[in-house]
Amino acid sequence: MIKFTIFGNPVSHSKSPQMHNAGFKTLNIDAIYDKTHLEDGTTIKNVFLQNNIKGANITVPHKEDAFKNADEIVGLANEIGAVNTYINENGKVKAYNTDAPGFMKAIEEFGEINNAIILGAGGTAKAIAVAFKNAGIKTTVLNRSSNRLDFFKDLDCTTYDWDTFKIDKYDLVINSTSAGLKEEHKCNESRTPICENNYPAPKKIVENILDNSTNAIDCIYGKMTPFLQLAKEKELRYKDGEDMLLYQGVIAFELFAGVKADDELVEAMRRGLKEN
Repeated sequence: MIKFTIFGNPVSHSKSPQMHNAGFKTLNIDAIYDKTHLEDGTTIKNVFLQNNIKGANITVPHKEDAFKNADEIVGLANEIGAVNTYINENGKVKAYNTDAPGFMKAIEEFGEINNAIILGAGGTAKAIAVAFKNAGIKTTVLNRSSNRLDFFKDLDCTTYDWDTFKIDKYDLVINSTSAGLKEEHKCNESRTPICENNYPAPKKIVENILDNSTNAIDCIYGKMTPFLQLAKEKELRYKDGEDMLLYQGVIAFELFAGVKADDELVEAMRRGLKEN
């Protein structure tokens, strides 16, 4: 049986196994896809190869470490500096980024996007920013601190940290951070169930951005995060990251299985993704 996995921390929430296993079942491929909780991202290549894994996906926070450890980087991933897919080719790690095309497919329903803001500056943000640059979309990146913004400055993005932020009008706001992924943080000095730690930026800044935006997407999937709840309250068009997960997963699956996905396979993977 061929082995596949997803590396992450946390990873228990991941629905990638049920999505990919549905794809393997549809094509009658003798393979199993599971989850691997990985604390130290610098070990990812060794863990991948030592466990004889044929292919893997990588989620937060290991996408940049995965990039640094790969033997060969393919395509757009070279511009992004982060990868989310590993392929074992005769003991060598070939790495790809399927987040960028998966994200662009996921936001098609929002229509024309000319001006967007990305909250966060990690591997997912890098993939989206590169995709936006190639699509000619004006992009702003807002991060807690300025020390991770050089990559985005080199892409000619407008960049801010929380202290320097200046508002604009946006067609789309993206939460690329893990804020809202884990159980809601309880404030020590308040009974308020949702605290600042559950937002990708201070709540007042997030509210200001949403007040000046038309659409919102959270790269987290399967839950109504505090960020999406605010978008809903402010009557923006919004969605979670399920379609992004699906479409990046389909592209990764094509690499895993060596096939071109047809509509039947895509829908089987979508059904798998929705299973509890």
